[in-house]
Amino acid sequence: MYSYFALVSRLKNIDRWALMRNADRENVQEHSHMVAVIAHALGLIRRDIFKKDCDPDRAAAAALFHDAPEILTGDMPTPVKYHDENMIEAYRRIEDAAVDKLVSALPEELRGEYRELLKIPEDVSSLVHAADKLAAYIKCLEELKTGNGEFKSAADSTLLKLKKLKMPEVDYFIENFIPAFSLTLDELGL
Repeated sequence: MYSYFALVSRLKNIDRWALMRNADRENVQEHSHMVAVIAHALGLIRRDIFKKDCDPDRAAAAALFHDAPEILTGDMPTPVKYHDENMIEAYRRIEDAAVDKLVSALPEELRGEYRELLKIPEDVSSLVHAADKLAAYIKCLEELKTGNGEFKSAADSTLLKLKKLKMPEVDYFIENFIPAFSLTLDELGL
């Protein structure tokens, strides 16, 4: 018996944004899905619009599992996780141990592929990182749309981080897709 997928299913039990009042709660499973959708889109934009080599499916798969170690670690709030270099390094070691534990819950034949996805392959890591930030920015916009001003500072700082990435795929996504998140369902044309 292997417990990997039973463990992954528990991502739905881990709430994000724990230090902030949320109008609409978000769990890690929901977040991971959105990050995968965005990473896939960024990969397509890179490949089909900017004509650079990219595997959008690989980006989506890595994004789907990017927060899987949080099954064992929980979702550590950003101000704590990135407080200083010592904390960053300590958390990195904890995440590595969590990846090892998760991978050990798989048959030997599947461990290599899942280990690589859980560690986020180098060839798609920038896309997954950017998609993670875009998903966070979208969450902030959705909260602001409900009138929850608690997310104003997070939205501003996340947008600044996105712009600092200087990734054409991200700029394209922000310009062409982000404005729709301020629209109502009727305004979206459905």
